[in-house]
Amino acid sequence: MKEITQFQGSYRFLSNFWSCDVKLGEIMFPSAEHGFQARKSLVPEVQRSIAQLATPGEAKRYGRRIELRPDWERAKKRVMLLVVLAKFTQNPDLARQLAGTEDAYLEEGNHWHDNYWGACTCDDHTGEGLNYLGRILMMVRDIVRTD
Repeated sequence: MKEITQFQGSYRFLSNFWSCDVKLGEIMFPSAEHGFQARKSLVPEVQRSIAQLATPGEAKRYGRRIELRPDWERAKKRVMLLVVLAKFTQNPDLARQLAGTEDAYLEEGNHWHDNYWGACTCDDHTGEGLNYLGRILMMVRDIVRTD
């Protein structure tokens, strides 16, 4: 089975940092990362503030400083699924690219020690991680292939 173990190069579009419009509710975000970070809060003003940030990196840093919604730990995987599904269903070119990964195993290999959404591939780590973002991408791939 083919494996895509980093969202770089021709697979950069798989990253939540990829620049593309993602509409969640009434707010348009410039990337999936912006949308995900915004949904950590239930406060519309906070969500709109995040939508206005210039880069996904800024959105991620901002999202680390906000007060999390009370149900965040229970909701975060569902939120990620909704954000990723919106990204690919609202951007048909990206949906085609995702479908083009066929049945490849998708893993967000990273060097920033994120073993929840991806798998750390640095230091003495060998791609260990829960890889929830990769799993969600594979679920969304199945959805966009059947549409």
